[in-house]
Amino acid sequence: MAPKILIVTGDAAESLEVLYPYQRLREEGYDVHIAAPARKTLRFVVHDFEPGFDTYTEKPGYTWPADLAFSEVDPGDYVAVVVPGGRAPEYLRNDPELRKILKAFFDSDRPVAQICHGPLMTAAVGALTGRHVTAYPALELDMQTAGATFEDHEAVVDGVLVSSRAWPDHSAWMREFLKVLRTKAPVTT
Repeated sequence: MAPKILIVTGDAAESLEVLYPYQRLREEGYDVHIAAPARKTLRFVVHDFEPGFDTYTEKPGYTWPADLAFSEVDPGDYVAVVVPGGRAPEYLRNDPELRKILKAFFDSDRPVAQICHGPLMTAAVGALTGRHVTAYPALELDMQTAGATFEDHEAVVDGVLVSSRAWPDHSAWMREFLKVLRTKAPVTT
């Protein structure tokens, strides 16, 4: 049986930050499940960078079904968790079921991959204190307020926590996360 990895997300998540790790981790042989506030079809968004624009733009993205609701998740069933960005983390961080899930992964020192605005969720459970992380650059002050040292790099590894800035850094992010997974939770054939 393949090790299971959980992706926690919701509406307005960045399409690429959910679907790239979903497909990449399945390609490696992991069984990947998507959890959201409720079992439903999620509506993702696409963020892009436009010349002369002060921030990113947002357009409708893909839809994708959530496999289970946060309340149905047993964190003990999963070897790792992926925390995508987009706008979803702004409201998901307030969900008590999600906070229980994330806390369980940090308390048991299991691999966590976070990207873009995803660290808003891990900050909400106090998991970033004393850690080195990256995130979408506009979150530098949020990361410092959460007690983390912010580094503006494609991917930052701090033990089993692997963070990245945004979807343009996917290759570096998944390359580093897979190194952690192959050590902590390898797929066996």
